[in-house]
Amino acid sequence: MADNFWTGVIVGWLVGLILGFLLPVLGPLIGGFVAGWMVRGGIGNGAKAGLLAGILGAIVIAILLILGGTVFLGAFGFIAGVGTSLIIIVSAFVYQGVLSLIGGAIAGAIRR
Repeated sequence: MADNFWTGVIVGWLVGLILGFLLPVLGPLIGGFVAGWMVRGGIGNGAKAGLLAGILGAIVIAILLILGGTVFLGAFGFIAGVGTSLIIIVSAFVYQGVLSLIGGAIAGAIRR
């Protein structure tokens, strides 16, 4: 069950990441749906997988902002990257996390 859970989370994150560039609102929703569909186990397990897929995406975005700021602007870029990352990660947790959670819950309800 654990292998299936984390596989579903990672695949859902990748689907959300790829579709997020094309469809900003539907990308995380579909990514959460895929995560919830792969995990199985009802609404709660699907929602948890979708939420983790969305949070994983937010963490990756924050890390890329910090690294990019440091590479391009040095110490000032690191400080700016950390400040920006804190704001964006909170926003992304809400945005990606909630949409992915909804998608995962829908998939969990459909595939019990």
